[in-house]
Amino acid sequence: MAKLVAKSAAKATPLRVAASNGAPALALYEQIKEHVRRKIQDGSWPAGHRLPSEQDLVVQFGAARMTVNRALRELAEQGRVVRVVGVGSFVAEDKPQSTLLQIANIAAEIRQRGQDYRCEVQLAERVAAPPDIAAWLDLRAGASVFHVVCLHLENGTPVQLEDRYVSPAMAPEFLRQDFATTPPGEYLVRHVPYDQIEHVVDAVLPSHEQAERLAMPADEPCLLLTRRTWNRNTPVTMVRCLHPSSRYRLGCRFPVNGNQSFG
Repeated sequence: MAKLVAKSAAKATPLRVAASNGAPALALYEQIKEHVRRKIQDGSWPAGHRLPSEQDLVVQFGAARMTVNRALRELAEQGRVVRVVGVGSFVAEDKPQSTLLQIANIAAEIRQRGQDYRCEVQLAERVAAPPDIAAWLDLRAGASVFHVVCLHLENGTPVQLEDRYVSPAMAPEFLRQDFATTPPGEYLVRHVPYDQIEHVVDAVLPSHEQAERLAMPADEPCLLLTRRTWNRNTPVTMVRCLHPSSRYRLGCRFPVNGNQSFG
């Protein structure tokens, strides 16, 4: 009996992640999060790897189940793991992130990651501006505008559906371009000056047509980035970029000078 007790006690010895550089010890749920992050970062647990069960982590760390649950929940909220009810937790696939502080060049971003980029032009035409587009571009309803729809793919997988309107007065040569070689946004940044940018991000569900173009389920949420640019207070373009949320993320990091005031 004594041998059995000793064996059980040894098995339940909790694992601790030591703080470095004399820093205060991490809270237990943070230790669990740090342990999981290290396993992911060093490649021990690749994307899709199934994490130890909550009960296994309870024993490994000598933690309450509520503590383990909090750690996994916060990792899921940070996009590091995916939790499947009744199945377990898995290492999440990495999602590319695009900046919000400037006009991102999606082709360059994908190629910089060493991946294959392709642009499929699905529509390129000159049309009468619908009332909402005319309002966005400060034009009269029915005024002539350029309209393009492009699908951007990474390694053959659609990551962005671009629906763009451009003022002909600001970019008269726009429709004469080969957008399969130079995507619309890249052409505009290179050839049409701008001094103001507006970005608005919404969480939306795609239409059935959009879901088909993006090769995704219609009930999966998307991130919709709506962008407008101006030059000397005259609108240049309005574009809606639709991203499957499971394949892409939007964010930024920027420097600040001192503490910022909010009011």
